[in-house]
Amino acid sequence: MQSNLKEPVLVLNANFEPLNVCTIRRAMGLIFAAKASMLVNGRGEVHTARMYYPAPSVIRLDRMVKRPRPQVKLNKQEIFRRDHYTCQYCGGRSDDLTLDHIIPRRLGGRHSWQNLVTACRACNHAKGGRRLEQANMALLSQPRTPAATAEYIFGRYLKANHEWSDYIAGW
Repeated sequence: MQSNLKEPVLVLNANFEPLNVCTIRRAMGLIFAAKASMLVNGRGEVHTARMYYPAPSVIRLDRMVKRPRPQVKLNKQEIFRRDHYTCQYCGGRSDDLTLDHIIPRRLGGRHSWQNLVTACRACNHAKGGRRLEQANMALLSQPRTPAATAEYIFGRYLKANHEWSDYIAGW
């Protein structure tokens, strides 16, 4: 089976801590440079002009890499993911979701995890540029910063990459 060189590969630190996700092309470069070794071949093969190489699904770096404590980036997709793609005012699910500032920016509200929620267009329009009390609305759950666990950070890849779950669990 020929592999797509842009498929995801889980990169582990020397102590098996999940670091990030790269492409098969990048993983093969690390393996050929003797900077990493393949742990799981879950992608078939990579064909070159003369050779066949197993395509990695999980690689481990040969040397320990120090890195800062991981944090979940504040962006629109992560807010939607934290709120389970559900309007935090009415509980409805929709393909047409927006972000809402609980305390509007013009009233001093910040662009932060605690002040941003997912809202459907109808609820966002009904609230307008007012505070919750002024709009007679309430939140279904209090927004907070998601914990930067390996399950949360790499969770979106697990459905298509079952072999990663053993390496992500517990971090």
